[in-house]
Amino acid sequence: MTETLRQSVEMPETVTPVVIFGSGSIVTDAHLPAYRDLGVPVAGIYDPDHAKAAEVAGQWDTRALSTMADATGQGRVIYDLAVPPAAIPGILEALPEGAIAIIQKPLGADLAEADAIIRILRRKNIRAAVNFQLRFAPMSLALKDAVARGLLGEIVDFDAWLALDTPWHLWEFLLKLPRVEILLHSIHYLDFVRDLMGNPQGIHARTVGHPSSTVSNTRSTMMLDYGERARCALSINHNHAFGRQFQACEFRICGTKGAAYMKLGVNLDYPKGEPDELWLNTGDGWQEVPLQGNWFIAAFHGRFAQVQRFAAGLDEALEGSAEDAWHTMALVEAAYDSSATPMHPIKEAPDA
Repeated sequence: MTETLRQSVEMPETVTPVVIFGSGSIVTDAHLPAYRDLGVPVAGIYDPDHAKAAEVAGQWDTRALSTMADATGQGRVIYDLAVPPAAIPGILEALPEGAIAIIQKPLGADLAEADAIIRILRRKNIRAAVNFQLRFAPMSLALKDAVARGLLGEIVDFDAWLALDTPWHLWEFLLKLPRVEILLHSIHYLDFVRDLMGNPQGIHARTVGHPSSTVSNTRSTMMLDYGERARCALSINHNHAFGRQFQACEFRICGTKGAAYMKLGVNLDYPKGEPDELWLNTGDGWQEVPLQGNWFIAAFHGRFAQVQRFAAGLDEALEGSAEDAWHTMALVEAAYDSSATPMHPIKEAPDA
Protein backbone atom coordinates (compact mmCIF):
# COMPACT_ATOMS: atom_id res chain seq x y z
CA MET A 1 0.00 0.00 0.00
CA THR A 2 2.68 2.51 0.99
CA GLU A 3 4.56 2.05 -2.29
CA THR A 4 1.53 3.12 -4.36
CA LEU A 5 0.92 6.46 -2.68
CA ARG A 6 1.38 9.49 -4.94
CA GLN A 7 4.64 11.33 -4.29
CA SER A 8 5.31 13.38 -7.40
CA VAL A 9 3.69 15.49 -10.12
CA GLU A 10 4.08 14.23 -13.68
CA MET A 11 5.66 16.67 -16.10
CA PRO A 12 3.91 17.42 -19.41
CA GLU A 13 5.52 16.46 -22.71
CA THR A 14 5.42 20.13 -23.80
CA VAL A 15 7.68 22.21 -21.56
CA THR A 16 7.49 26.00 -21.27
CA PRO A 17 10.74 27.93 -20.67
CA VAL A 18 11.05 30.15 -17.60
CA VAL A 19 12.44 33.60 -16.93
CA ILE A 20 13.68 34.04 -13.37
CA PHE A 21 13.59 37.33 -11.48
CA GLY A 22 16.22 37.33 -8.74
CA SER A 23 19.57 35.60 -8.33
CA GLY A 24 19.77 34.94 -4.60
CA SER A 25 20.46 31.73 -2.71
CA ILE A 26 16.94 30.32 -3.15
CA VAL A 27 17.50 30.51 -6.92
CA THR A 28 20.90 28.81 -6.89
CA ASP A 29 20.06 26.29 -4.15
CA ALA A 30 16.58 25.22 -5.27
CA HIS A 31 15.03 26.86 -8.35
CA LEU A 32 17.82 26.32 -10.84
CA PRO A 33 18.59 22.74 -9.66
CA ALA A 34 14.88 21.89 -9.87
CA TYR A 35 14.54 23.28 -13.39
CA ARG A 36 17.66 21.34 -14.41
CA ASP A 37 16.23 18.13 -12.98
CA LEU A 38 12.88 18.67 -14.75
CA GLY A 39 14.45 19.58 -18.09
CA VAL A 40 12.92 23.07 -18.10
CA PRO A 41 14.91 25.61 -20.17
CA VAL A 42 15.80 28.85 -18.39
CA ALA A 43 15.44 31.63 -20.94
CA GLY A 44 17.25 34.11 -18.72
CA ILE A 45 17.74 35.65 -15.29
CA TYR A 46 17.01 39.27 -14.43
CA ASP A 47 18.26 41.03 -11.30
CA PRO A 48 18.82 44.76 -10.72
CA ASP A 49 22.30 43.65 -9.66
CA HIS A 50 23.33 42.69 -13.19
CA ALA A 51 26.78 41.50 -12.14
CA LYS A 52 25.25 39.04 -9.70
CA ALA A 53 22.78 37.80 -12.32
CA ALA A 54 25.61 37.39 -14.82
CA GLU A 55 27.65 35.35 -12.35
CA VAL A 56 24.74 33.01 -11.63
CA ALA A 57 23.79 32.76 -15.32
CA GLY A 58 27.35 31.83 -16.20
CA GLN A 59 27.33 29.04 -13.64
CA TRP A 60 24.04 27.62 -14.96
CA ASP A 61 24.52 27.95 -18.72
CA THR A 62 21.90 30.62 -19.27
CA ARG A 63 22.07 34.38 -19.76
CA ALA A 64 21.64 37.49 -17.67
CA LEU A 65 18.96 39.82 -19.02
CA SER A 66 19.95 43.48 -18.92
CA THR A 67 16.60 45.22 -18.47
CA MET A 68 13.08 44.58 -17.24
CA ALA A 69 11.92 44.96 -20.85
CA ASP A 70 14.30 42.18 -21.89
CA ALA A 71 13.00 39.96 -19.12
CA THR A 72 9.34 40.49 -20.02
CA GLY A 73 9.90 40.24 -23.78
CA GLN A 74 11.06 36.63 -24.10
CA GLY A 75 7.88 35.34 -25.73
CA ARG A 76 5.84 32.49 -24.29
CA VAL A 77 7.46 31.79 -20.92
CA ILE A 78 6.58 31.25 -17.27
CA TYR A 79 7.79 34.05 -15.01
CA ASP A 80 9.42 32.94 -11.75
CA LEU A 81 9.47 35.80 -9.22
CA ALA A 82 12.09 34.66 -6.70
CA VAL A 83 12.28 38.10 -5.06
CA PRO A 84 11.50 39.79 -1.72
CA PRO A 85 7.84 40.78 -1.16
CA ALA A 86 8.50 44.48 -1.79
CA ALA A 87 9.62 43.75 -5.36
CA ILE A 88 6.59 41.67 -6.36
CA PRO A 89 4.08 44.43 -7.33
CA GLY A 90 6.50 46.27 -9.62
CA ILE A 91 7.43 43.10 -11.50
CA LEU A 92 3.79 42.06 -11.87
CA GLU A 93 2.95 45.47 -13.34
CA ALA A 94 5.68 44.90 -15.95
CA LEU A 95 4.50 41.42 -16.98
CA PRO A 96 2.37 40.93 -20.10
CA GLU A 97 -1.39 40.64 -19.77
CA GLY A 98 -2.48 37.05 -19.20
CA ALA A 99 0.98 35.86 -18.16
CA ILE A 100 1.62 32.75 -16.05
CA ALA A 101 3.79 33.31 -12.99
CA ILE A 102 5.21 31.67 -9.88
CA ILE A 103 5.53 34.04 -6.92
CA GLN A 104 7.90 33.42 -4.03
CA LYS A 105 6.24 33.24 -0.63
CA PRO A 106 5.08 35.17 1.31
CA LEU A 107 2.50 36.96 -0.80
CA GLY A 108 3.59 40.31 0.61
CA ALA A 109 4.86 41.39 4.02
CA ASP A 110 1.31 41.62 5.39
CA LEU A 111 -2.31 41.18 4.32
CA ALA A 112 -2.56 44.71 2.91
CA GLU A 113 0.30 43.94 0.52
CA ALA A 114 -1.35 40.63 -0.38
CA ASP A 115 -4.53 42.55 -1.19
CA ALA A 116 -2.60 44.85 -3.51
CA ILE A 117 -0.92 41.91 -5.27
CA ILE A 118 -4.25 40.15 -5.81
CA ARG A 119 -5.71 43.32 -7.35
CA ILE A 120 -2.84 43.52 -9.84
CA LEU A 121 -3.19 39.85 -10.77
CA ARG A 122 -6.93 40.20 -11.33
CA ARG A 123 -6.62 43.44 -13.33
CA LYS A 124 -3.96 41.98 -15.62
CA ASN A 125 -5.45 38.47 -15.75
CA ILE A 126 -2.12 37.01 -14.59
CA ARG A 127 -2.48 33.37 -13.57
CA ALA A 128 -0.13 32.96 -10.62
CA ALA A 129 0.89 30.21 -8.22
CA VAL A 130 2.67 30.90 -4.94
CA ASN A 131 5.73 28.90 -3.96
CA PHE A 132 4.33 27.29 -0.80
CA GLN A 133 6.17 24.18 -1.87
CA LEU A 134 5.74 22.11 1.31
CA ARG A 135 2.41 21.06 -0.22
CA PHE A 136 4.39 19.30 -2.96
CA ALA A 137 7.03 17.50 -0.86
CA PRO A 138 6.93 13.73 -1.47
CA MET A 139 5.84 13.09 2.13
CA SER A 140 3.07 15.70 1.83
CA LEU A 141 1.72 14.32 -1.45
CA ALA A 142 1.80 10.78 -0.04
CA LEU A 143 -0.01 11.84 3.13
CA LYS A 144 -2.70 13.69 1.17
CA ASP A 145 -3.14 10.63 -1.06
CA ALA A 146 -3.55 8.42 2.02
CA VAL A 147 -6.15 10.83 3.42
CA ALA A 148 -7.97 10.98 0.07
CA ARG A 149 -8.15 7.17 0.03
CA GLY A 150 -9.77 7.22 3.48
CA LEU A 151 -6.88 5.37 5.13
CA LEU A 152 -6.84 7.70 8.13
CA GLY A 153 -10.55 8.40 8.28
CA GLU A 154 -11.63 11.87 9.39
CA ILE A 155 -8.70 14.03 10.54
CA VAL A 156 -9.32 14.98 14.18
CA ASP A 157 -5.85 15.94 15.46
CA PHE A 158 -2.91 17.84 13.96
CA ASP A 159 0.16 18.55 16.08
CA ALA A 160 3.28 20.35 14.87
CA TRP A 161 6.24 20.23 17.25
CA LEU A 162 9.49 22.02 16.46
CA ALA A 163 12.39 22.31 18.91
CA LEU A 164 15.35 23.47 16.85
CA ASP A 165 18.51 25.53 16.87
CA THR A 166 17.94 27.58 13.71
CA PRO A 167 21.00 29.52 12.43
CA TRP A 168 19.26 32.88 12.03
CA HIS A 169 22.63 34.54 11.38
CA LEU A 170 22.55 33.10 7.85
CA TRP A 171 19.91 35.68 6.91
CA GLU A 172 21.14 39.13 7.88
CA PHE A 173 18.08 40.86 6.41
CA LEU A 174 15.93 39.30 9.16
CA LEU A 175 17.61 41.28 11.92
CA LYS A 176 15.51 44.42 11.36
CA LEU A 177 12.19 42.83 10.40
CA PRO A 178 9.23 43.13 12.80
CA ARG A 179 7.68 39.88 11.55
CA VAL A 180 9.88 36.81 11.17
CA GLU A 181 8.88 33.44 12.61
CA ILE A 182 5.28 33.10 11.43
CA LEU A 183 5.54 35.16 8.23
CA LEU A 184 8.76 33.62 6.92
CA HIS A 185 8.87 30.15 8.49
CA SER A 186 5.71 28.76 10.05
CA ILE A 187 3.70 30.16 7.15
CA HIS A 188 4.66 26.91 5.38
CA TYR A 189 3.01 24.86 8.13
CA LEU A 190 -0.11 27.04 8.22
CA ASP A 191 -0.42 26.67 4.44
CA PHE A 192 0.02 22.90 4.71
CA VAL A 193 -2.65 22.67 7.42
CA ARG A 194 -5.02 24.64 5.19
CA ASP A 195 -4.26 22.35 2.26
CA LEU A 196 -4.99 19.30 4.41
CA MET A 197 -7.88 20.49 6.58
CA GLY A 198 -9.32 23.57 4.89
CA ASN A 199 -9.65 27.08 6.28
CA PRO A 200 -9.95 27.32 10.08
CA GLN A 201 -12.58 29.46 11.75
CA GLY A 202 -10.06 31.35 13.86
CA ILE A 203 -6.71 31.27 15.62
CA HIS A 204 -5.12 31.88 19.02
CA ALA A 205 -1.42 32.72 18.73
CA ARG A 206 1.56 34.11 20.56
CA THR A 207 4.93 34.78 18.91
CA VAL A 208 7.94 36.06 20.88
CA GLY A 209 11.69 36.46 20.64
CA HIS A 210 14.39 34.90 22.82
CA PRO A 211 16.95 36.50 25.19
CA SER A 212 19.81 34.97 23.19
CA SER A 213 18.67 36.40 19.84
CA THR A 214 18.27 39.83 18.26
CA VAL A 215 15.66 38.48 15.82
CA SER A 216 12.27 39.96 16.73
CA ASN A 217 10.36 36.67 17.01
CA THR A 218 11.71 33.12 16.91
CA ARG A 219 9.19 31.16 19.00
CA SER A 220 5.47 30.72 18.33
CA THR A 221 2.50 28.84 19.72
CA MET A 222 -0.69 28.62 17.68
CA MET A 223 -4.07 26.92 18.02
CA LEU A 224 -6.36 26.80 14.97
CA ASP A 225 -10.12 26.55 15.42
CA TYR A 226 -11.67 23.70 13.42
CA GLY A 227 -14.78 23.38 15.54
CA GLU A 228 -15.66 20.68 18.03
CA ARG A 229 -14.34 17.63 16.14
CA ALA A 230 -10.82 18.58 15.09
CA ARG A 231 -7.92 19.98 17.16
CA CYS A 232 -4.89 21.70 15.63
CA ALA A 233 -1.90 22.99 17.60
CA LEU A 234 1.58 24.17 16.58
CA SER A 235 4.50 24.66 18.97
CA ILE A 236 7.61 26.16 17.38
CA ASN A 237 10.89 26.92 19.20
CA HIS A 238 13.91 27.90 17.10
CA ASN A 239 16.15 28.43 20.14
CA HIS A 240 16.48 24.85 21.45
CA ALA A 241 20.30 24.92 21.44
CA PHE A 242 21.04 21.94 23.65
CA GLY A 243 22.20 19.33 21.16
CA ARG A 244 20.48 17.15 18.59
CA GLN A 245 19.25 14.41 20.93
CA PHE A 246 15.94 15.99 21.92
CA GLN A 247 15.46 18.37 19.04
CA ALA A 248 12.44 17.75 16.82
CA CYS A 249 10.73 18.90 13.65
CA GLU A 250 7.64 16.77 13.19
CA PHE A 251 3.91 16.58 12.55
CA ARG A 252 1.49 14.08 14.08
CA ILE A 253 -1.79 13.72 12.20
CA CYS A 254 -4.46 11.50 13.72
CA GLY A 255 -7.74 10.40 12.19
CA THR A 256 -10.68 8.24 13.22
CA LYS A 257 -9.15 5.20 11.45
CA GLY A 258 -5.39 5.78 11.50
CA ALA A 259 -2.52 8.15 12.09
CA ALA A 260 0.56 9.60 10.41
CA TYR A 261 3.94 10.87 11.58
CA MET A 262 6.03 13.25 9.45
CA LYS A 263 9.62 14.27 10.09
CA LEU A 264 10.74 17.42 8.27
CA GLY A 265 14.45 16.74 8.07
CA VAL A 266 15.66 19.91 6.34
CA ASN A 267 15.29 21.96 9.53
CA LEU A 268 17.42 19.58 11.58
CA ASP A 269 21.09 20.51 11.19
CA TYR A 270 20.14 23.22 8.65
CA PRO A 271 21.18 23.68 5.86
CA LYS A 272 22.60 20.15 5.57
CA GLY A 273 19.46 18.59 7.00
CA GLU A 274 18.40 15.02 7.56
CA PRO A 275 16.16 12.72 5.47
CA ASP A 276 12.42 13.32 5.67
CA GLU A 277 10.25 10.54 7.09
CA LEU A 278 6.60 9.53 6.73
CA TRP A 279 5.07 6.78 8.85
CA LEU A 280 1.48 5.51 8.68
CA ASN A 281 -0.54 3.40 11.08
CA THR A 282 -3.80 2.29 9.48
CA GLY A 283 -4.55 -0.50 11.92
CA ASP A 284 -1.65 -2.93 11.46
CA GLY A 285 1.07 -1.03 13.30
CA TRP A 286 3.44 1.65 12.07
CA GLN A 287 4.87 1.33 8.56
CA GLU A 288 7.45 3.70 7.08
CA VAL A 289 6.65 4.99 3.61
CA PRO A 290 9.74 4.87 1.32
CA LEU A 291 10.10 8.45 0.11
CA GLN A 292 11.23 9.57 -3.34
CA GLY A 293 13.04 12.64 -2.02
CA ASN A 294 13.05 15.35 0.62
CA TRP A 295 11.20 18.63 1.01
CA PHE A 296 14.33 20.38 -0.34
CA ILE A 297 14.43 20.18 -3.26
CA ALA A 298 11.88 17.58 -4.37
CA ALA A 299 9.00 19.85 -3.36
CA PHE A 300 10.19 22.41 -5.91
CA HIS A 301 9.96 19.69 -8.57
CA GLY A 302 6.29 19.21 -7.73
CA ARG A 303 5.50 22.92 -7.49
CA PHE A 304 7.14 23.75 -10.82
CA ALA A 305 5.78 20.65 -12.57
CA GLN A 306 2.19 21.55 -11.65
CA VAL A 307 2.63 25.03 -13.12
CA GLN A 308 4.07 23.41 -16.25
CA ARG A 309 1.00 21.16 -16.47
CA PHE A 310 -1.26 24.20 -16.19
CA ALA A 311 0.69 26.01 -18.90
CA ALA A 312 0.38 22.93 -21.13
CA GLY A 313 -3.39 22.76 -20.61
CA LEU A 314 -3.29 19.43 -18.73
CA ASP A 315 -4.51 20.88 -15.42
CA GLU A 316 -7.52 23.18 -15.38
CA ALA A 317 -6.37 25.13 -12.31
CA LEU A 318 -3.21 26.10 -10.47
CA GLU A 319 -2.84 24.29 -7.18
CA GLY A 320 -1.75 26.71 -4.48
CA SER A 321 -2.81 29.68 -6.60
CA ALA A 322 -2.36 33.26 -5.49
CA GLU A 323 -6.08 33.45 -4.76
CA ASP A 324 -5.72 30.45 -2.44
CA ALA A 325 -2.48 31.80 -0.94
CA TRP A 326 -4.35 34.95 0.08
CA HIS A 327 -6.17 32.82 2.67
CA THR A 328 -2.84 31.67 4.09
CA MET A 329 -1.83 35.32 4.35
CA ALA A 330 -5.14 36.09 6.08
CA LEU A 331 -4.40 33.32 8.59
CA VAL A 332 -0.90 34.73 9.19
CA GLU A 333 -2.34 38.22 9.72
CA ALA A 334 -4.87 36.84 12.18
CA ALA A 335 -2.04 35.10 14.06
CA TYR A 336 -0.17 38.39 14.47
CA ASP A 337 -3.37 40.17 15.49
CA SER A 338 -3.99 37.49 18.10
CA SER A 339 -0.41 37.71 19.36
CA ALA A 340 -0.79 41.45 19.87
CA THR A 341 -3.92 40.96 21.93
CA PRO A 342 -3.66 40.23 25.68
CA MET A 343 -4.50 36.67 26.63
CA HIS A 344 -7.59 36.00 28.70
CA PRO A 345 -6.86 37.32 32.21
CA ILE A 346 -6.80 35.03 35.23
CA LYS A 347 -8.84 36.16 38.20
CA GLU A 348 -7.08 37.35 41.30
CA ALA A 349 -7.46 35.48 44.57
CA PRO A 350 -10.32 36.73 46.75
CA ASP A 351 -9.61 39.16 49.57
CA ALA A 352 -9.22 37.63 52.99
